[in-house]
Amino acid sequence: MDNKLVAIILAVLLPPVAVFLKSGVGKDLFINIVLCFLFFFPAMIHALWIVTK
Repeated sequence: MDNKLVAIILAVLLPPVAVFLKSGVGKDLFINIVLCFLFFFPAMIHALWIVTK
């Protein structure tokens, strides 16, 4: 449970790091980095979705 809580906090503060730790280097990380460069809020939502699924 503590690990999930840390992942959720990371998803809110540093979305690409949370996605990287959850799924590694791949399409999810690339999508999240692009979203983070465009707007921060969609990147945060995407990271939360990846971490909690």
